[in-house]
Amino acid sequence: MTLRNYKDHAPCLGKDVYVDAHALVIGDVEIGDDSSVWPMSVVRGDVNSVRIGRRVNIQDGSILHVTHRRPQLPDGFRLVIGDEVTIGHHVILHGCHIHSKVLVGMGSIIMDGAEVGSGTLIGAGSLVTEHSRLEGGYLWLGRPAVKKRRLTHEEHELLVYAAEHYVKLKNDYL
Repeated sequence: MTLRNYKDHAPCLGKDVYVDAHALVIGDVEIGDDSSVWPMSVVRGDVNSVRIGRRVNIQDGSILHVTHRRPQLPDGFRLVIGDEVTIGHHVILHGCHIHSKVLVGMGSIIMDGAEVGSGTLIGAGSLVTEHSRLEGGYLWLGRPAVKKRRLTHEEHELLVYAAEHYVKLKNDYL
C-alpha cells in the first residue's frame, strides 16, 4: 500500500482497512474500519482534509480531492464520506459531502460544496454540480444530475449489499 505524508499530516487508517499497493493515499486522510481503496485510486488530503467512514469502498481509478482555503473561501471544501458508501470505478469526488448508504455509479463526478443525502443512488456517468443538494431516497441521474424517482425497496437493499460485498472482498485481499 502507498501511504504518503504531506507536511505534518499522515494518513490514518482504521481497523482492517485495505489500500491496494497501486493506490495512493496522501496527507490529512482518515479512513474508517473495514473500508477499501482499490487499484489506481488516489485519495489526496493535501490542502484540506478527507474523512471516509466505515465500510466504504473506493473502486478502481477513482480520484478523491479537496479545495484549498483562501480569503474568498476561508474553509475551502473538505471531502466527507459517511458509512457504507460505494464509490464506483473511475469516479471523481471533489470537496463534497456524501452521507451514509450511498452508491455513486461508475464515471460520475461530484463537485465542490455538493451534498448527497443518505440512501441515494447516483446513476453511472452523472454530474453533480457545485453546491447541489441531492435529497436522499432517490435515484439521481444525468449531466447535470436530476431526481428521477424514489428508490425501490430492492435498491435500498442494494446500497447495503454493495458495501457488505466489498467488505468481504477486501478481507480476501487482506
